[in-house]
Amino acid sequence: MPNREGHRRFGNVRQRTSGRWQARYLGRDGLMRSAPTTFESKRAAERWLSIAEGEIARGEWIDPLAGNMTLRVFGAEWITDRQLSSRTRELYEGLFRLHVDPYLGILSIGEVSPSRVRAWRTALADDGRSATTLAKAYRLLRAIMNTALDDELIRRNPCRIAGAGQEATSERPVATVAQVFALADAVPHRFRALILCAAFTGLRWGELVAMRRSNLDMSTMDLRVPRRTAELNDGTLEDGPPKSAAGFRTVSIPKIIERDLRRHLRQHAEGGPDTLIFTGAKGAQLRRSNFRRAIGGWAEAVENAGLPAEFHFHDLRHTGNNLAAAAGASTRELMHRMGHGSMRAALIYQHATRDRDREIAAAMSKRAQAEVRRNRSKAKR
Repeated sequence: MPNREGHRRFGNVRQRTSGRWQARYLGRDGLMRSAPTTFESKRAAERWLSIAEGEIARGEWIDPLAGNMTLRVFGAEWITDRQLSSRTRELYEGLFRLHVDPYLGILSIGEVSPSRVRAWRTALADDGRSATTLAKAYRLLRAIMNTALDDELIRRNPCRIAGAGQEATSERPVATVAQVFALADAVPHRFRALILCAAFTGLRWGELVAMRRSNLDMSTMDLRVPRRTAELNDGTLEDGPPKSAAGFRTVSIPKIIERDLRRHLRQHAEGGPDTLIFTGAKGAQLRRSNFRRAIGGWAEAVENAGLPAEFHFHDLRHTGNNLAAAAGASTRELMHRMGHGSMRAALIYQHATRDRDREIAAAMSKRAQAEVRRNRSKAKR
């Protein structure tokens, strides 16, 4: 606002040779800040300065120089500074390197606008990226820009496309109890209990291959899940805690697989409390690659079990979830058994009781045994 002598108390305006007006003001750090554009009139330039002055007075000011860092630099620092598991860090680095940086990396943070985000997403789709990749890349960019917003580098997050971060995943196949046992029969005996545990406990691959004898209480048929093993892109095996608090859990083992599990421990996992329960033929920790080689091909085993060709090992976990639900487990009890977290605060720290989880395991076993008996009686006819 001009004082009585006609001079502004805050900033100044000047007319350029083009005839347009420029607005500038001196920041508290001694650096001059200019409006991002010139104005057609002196009054418009002074109005911009008045707005900037008001924002500073209200504590709403965003330093226009702060957003000059490129997205390439800011995004790389964002990934580096996060406390991420090695697998998640690899995922983010790959998404950023392949799908974000080549399109938006040279822009400053302040230049990443909603229209540019829309154009970027359209370009990814035109270049043949899958819907899943589009959603993951968008979620990563949105998270990076949220941090820029928190750091007061930008006024609003430019990632505002409704539903762009959602993945439309196809329904995964579910095995019947008979197919689970058929698959266990189709693999070498060393891996029979691994197949059955995956289906009837719902543990993840990384949780199963990290399991040690000290985690298994055969007197109560309880299985503690304190660790998981992640296989990185370079082949390194990294042993560590579950990714979330929900991953730390104890799961009851259905009685229908108790005999198979006890036999497996006697034949393939003898040793002390630190002995891995599931290993390769030479006792080494299992990798997905040597598991596939050891069973002579996953596709053949799946076919012999009468399962669809697209059935993956992880679908055994999906099968276990369905078996537990069919046995009467509530949503909260399923979350506990499967080690699922939730964005709903009311469910994050609610855990199923041990007695109820054993009841779920017993009900699963009862249903499965009934189906096995029915299948056997049909076979005898």
